[in-house]
Amino acid sequence: MLWIKALHIVFVASWFAGLFYLPRIFVNLAMETDQAATARLLLMARKLFRFMTFIAVPAIGFGLWLFLVIGIGQGQGWMHAKLGVVALVIVYHVMCGRILVQFERGANTRSHRFYRYFNELPVLALLAAVILVVVKPF
Repeated sequence: MLWIKALHIVFVASWFAGLFYLPRIFVNLAMETDQAATARLLLMARKLFRFMTFIAVPAIGFGLWLFLVIGIGQGQGWMHAKLGVVALVIVYHVMCGRILVQFERGANTRSHRFYRYFNELPVLALLAAVILVVVKPF
C-alpha cells in the first residue's frame, strides 16, 4: 500500500506542476503580439498539456486503487469531499485543453487578467485536497 500511496503522491505533484504552469503560459499568450513568440508559447503549451494528461492518468488510477481496492477513506465524509475536489480538478484540466484549442485557433477573447485569476484555482484545489486528507475534518 505504501508504494501505491507514494506513486499517487508523485504523480499528483507532477500533474499539479502542469496545472500551475499551463495557465501562466495562457497569461503570456493573452499578452503576446509577436507571431514568433506566440508560436513558441503555443508549442510549449501543447507539449505541457500532453504531459499533464499523460501524468493525470496514473495519478487518478493510483488514487482509485487506494480508494476502491485498499479501501482508504471509504464511507468517510472527508473522502467524498476530496473526490469532489478531484472531479473539479479534472474539469479544470479539460477546461485548460479547451482554452488551448481557442488559442491555437486565434479565438481567445479573454484578457491576461482572467488567466491570472484562473491560474489560482489549482492552488485552492490542492490546498483543499491536502487539508481534507491530512486533517480529515469530517
